Amino acid sequence: MFESLTQRRYLVPFKVSRLPQQITDVLVIGGGIAGLRAAIAAAEGSADVLLLTKDTIEQSNTWWAQGGIAAVLQPLDSVESHIRDTETVGVGLCDEAAVRTVVEEGPERVLDLIRWGANFDKQIGNAYDLAYGLEGGHSYARILHAYGDATGKELAQTLINKVRSYDSIRVSEHSFAIDLITHEGRCIGVLAMINGQINVIWARRTILASGGSGQLWRESTNPKIATADGQAMAYRAGAILADMEMVQFHPTTLYVAGSSRALITEAVRGYGAYLVDRNGYRFMGDYHPDKELAPRDVVSRAIVEQIRKTHHTHVFLDVRHLESEAFQKRFPQLTRLCQQFDIDPSKDLIPIHPATHYMIGGVDADLYGRTSLPGLYAVGEASCSGLHGANRLASNSLLEGLVFGCRAGTDAALQARQNHVIFPQNLSHNIAPSSKTELDVTDVKSSLRSVMWRNVGIERDGERLNETREIIAFWCRYVMDKTFNPASNPELAQAGWELQNMLTVSFLVTAAAYTRTESRGAHHRLDYPQRDDVHWRLHLQWKRPMETPIPEPVLTPPVSA
Repeated sequence: MFESLTQRRYLVPFKVSRLPQQITDVLVIGGGIAGLRAAIAAAEGSADVLLLTKDTIEQSNTWWAQGGIAAVLQPLDSVESHIRDTETVGVGLCDEAAVRTVVEEGPERVLDLIRWGANFDKQIGNAYDLAYGLEGGHSYARILHAYGDATGKELAQTLINKVRSYDSIRVSEHSFAIDLITHEGRCIGVLAMINGQINVIWARRTILASGGSGQLWRESTNPKIATADGQAMAYRAGAILADMEMVQFHPTTLYVAGSSRALITEAVRGYGAYLVDRNGYRFMGDYHPDKELAPRDVVSRAIVEQIRKTHHTHVFLDVRHLESEAFQKRFPQLTRLCQQFDIDPSKDLIPIHPATHYMIGGVDADLYGRTSLPGLYAVGEASCSGLHGANRLASNSLLEGLVFGCRAGTDAALQARQNHVIFPQNLSHNIAPSSKTELDVTDVKSSLRSVMWRNVGIERDGERLNETREIIAFWCRYVMDKTFNPASNPELAQAGWELQNMLTVSFLVTAAAYTRTESRGAHHRLDYPQRDDVHWRLHLQWKRPMETPIPEPVLTPPVSA
């Protein structure tokens, strides 16, 4: 039942000698904050860099991030306080060395952005002093924003401008990475669809910065490109993945029937917004002493419970008590969003509902982004660095992308210069034609996203998780054995590869959630509601099996500094 999922090595048949080829020192897959920062660091290390983006370079989770970036830049704040906040929210699964590395090096990486032209918000009446906000889980106001709720766009544009200033960085947009190429146990590049044709890109070092997997769930804040491609590629290539059960759900997305979900930044609650139910009752005090500023997993579960109690489809953000003009200036994107649906925040409640937001698990990586597969690095949301543990502290992800992107790019450039890599021209891979019935790609994708939201969402149960594994395995029998030819229809081929990636990672997330029989951070089991440090203060790691058809987890403890 599981063979087609676990034993597939490449998604396409190929013969290297018959394909267009490119060579680069450092290949970066992904154009979000981690990938852009990695490309810059590699170029600063005198490497020739090729940056692949699935869509345009502006289409990334970073670009659409409304929240801020956390950094210790004020005298009264401290590194130890930021570390403590991160580890508290991470509920015992943070790796201390990763946390300290990001928190200590983060401020300098933020100052890099300022030197490169990033325009963070300033205090009212002072054009020189940065304005700092407070968000859930933080004990100090250390969150920087840009243009109110457009931080991601400002940071991405700053990094894009910097990338474009280097002659040694080539950017290839609308380029879909299909599979990592491995030879003799190491990663040596990627198969990619460029201009509707499969290309071989040889790379002395490859940095995976492909982002997250939000599209695995029906309700998501992520753009449509977030289909878990990087995690799936790395799994097929033999890299270790970790903490796949840890998926963060954002408490507040705009809930309007028939429309797509739109993120409402956590900073709105930090600014003083209340969460109220259909009766106008401010309920968060019933669930956590920090009320609206409790960690995201707590707020998301509280909303789900309050929806259940009130027999309604959603709850509301209430900002009517806040000064209207100041609110509009602080949150211009949210104000425009509400206006599109005839919602006046100064008079009306804003309907909200949780949605999938951030993949905490991913490709297991060390403090330089190096994975278990030689030649391959993973950074940003595609990776599992150990920073977030079981739950991500608000505004730590952009900081993580900067720090580990810089570290990985620097190390990759150094290793590319020092180590000779042979690119085999005789490499090939054959796939037997499928004899099974074809399933409709769009229908399966929609059904997968629905079952993941119902059964592997904010609340989970062992019986439903086991059922979901069986459902995904059934779909895999009829999807994973198919090959898609871009020569006849590039869009259909990409949709097919995305679905195969989504099935692969959905199965791993579900298997991990089924295996972890406790509740911790973002992972909540209704049948195991308590945290269990005796048995489960461990990371679950996954690697594609070479012989047995069912992937088995490896348990490893968090790393202490």
